[in-house]
Amino acid sequence: MIVYAAIPSLFVIWVRIKRESLLRSVLRRAVVVLASTLVLSGFILLTFQSVSALMRTHHELRFLVTPGNAIVSAVQALAPAQAPLPDKKIPLESDAKLADAASNGNSKPKLLVIVVGETMRAANWGLNGYERQTTPKLNDRNVINFPHVTSCGTSTAVSLPCMFSPLGHDDYDERYIKSHESLLDVLKHAGIDVEWIDNQSGCKGVCEGVKNETLSQQGFPGLCASGRCYDEALAERLKDELKKTSGSNDDKVIVLHQLGNHGPSYYQRYPEAFSRFVPVCKTADLNKCQKNEIVNAYDNGVLYTDSVLDSLIAALKYQSQYSAAMLYVADHGESLGENGVYLHGLPYSIAPKEQTHVPMTWWLDKGFIGSTGLDDDCLYKNADGKYSHANLFSSILGLMQVATSVYKPDQDITSACRT
Repeated sequence: MIVYAAIPSLFVIWVRIKRESLLRSVLRRAVVVLASTLVLSGFILLTFQSVSALMRTHHELRFLVTPGNAIVSAVQALAPAQAPLPDKKIPLESDAKLADAASNGNSKPKLLVIVVGETMRAANWGLNGYERQTTPKLNDRNVINFPHVTSCGTSTAVSLPCMFSPLGHDDYDERYIKSHESLLDVLKHAGIDVEWIDNQSGCKGVCEGVKNETLSQQGFPGLCASGRCYDEALAERLKDELKKTSGSNDDKVIVLHQLGNHGPSYYQRYPEAFSRFVPVCKTADLNKCQKNEIVNAYDNGVLYTDSVLDSLIAALKYQSQYSAAMLYVADHGESLGENGVYLHGLPYSIAPKEQTHVPMTWWLDKGFIGSTGLDDDCLYKNADGKYSHANLFSSILGLMQVATSVYKPDQDITSACRT
């Protein structure tokens, strides 16, 4: 053993240490770090298709990557300690109430169904002019489509809470959002019955103060398997809810949180009957698939969402209890290989538009339009404007005719269209 240790020691003896100035030493190391970073970034870009899918499927790997894990941990450890969040969320207001026009009792109660889409990019939304007609059923409905909408973030964890807060991307404050109530609480304080029905990984704290439930295989055995339910189950659940609330005179808001098109397993987001675009990628390892196979699987998922939304509209159209409306908007988009980038979650400052440009589509029946004094021609005309998640908070308050100090008419898409 001593002999083996002596051999490498001889090489150490031959090493000559050169002295250099502090400035030269720092510059040399900075160049090495920069060059290493560029080389590493290059390799990541070249293998992004497989790396992104691997990291998305195995979240634990992000804690094992060296030296990134050590650097992030060091920054978190050295960051100034923040005061703990309050035990009870802070109300956004104390004055929310239904406007006089909404509470005069001369019309049916209103029902607004808010559908939160998951990982849906505007570029593949048929109503936005995509080369494939991925929204044929919505195209036959009298819907209002908003082709220029941007998200608050590029991940559900950021976008979902932000969508239901009075803040948008420009004013985003994670701590404020986590410590304050959401839009759903404001609606509840105004006397509106609010419910959240989830077919995803939770509401990220948005629905803590209102009735909420998660779809289960026991409730919809024909539509659920392996811990996941197809989004058709949300339409069936809405039909059940409409039966349960028969006879109620309260305005109601129901939020349906979709499984949507979350990757990388796009092929698992729709039943086989919706596999119109073929061939499709049938693995979570995107590196094993051609780009056209990935896009085909994704577009089949868009086609399925179109069918689900059509089913929701049908359920609302043929019930007679409420003046009804549906608002669909996605939380964030998705990259499908543009410039070698896949999936989502890139920092907003460098994220491509495919991750931040999302679809938004509304449907309102004549009763809802009449009871809220809206001019539908005006809504169609204004739909081509540029909007973002920041417009949702006040627009939903406007649709439900809630008077409150946190309402901002300049952010309400409907404010210019009320007679």
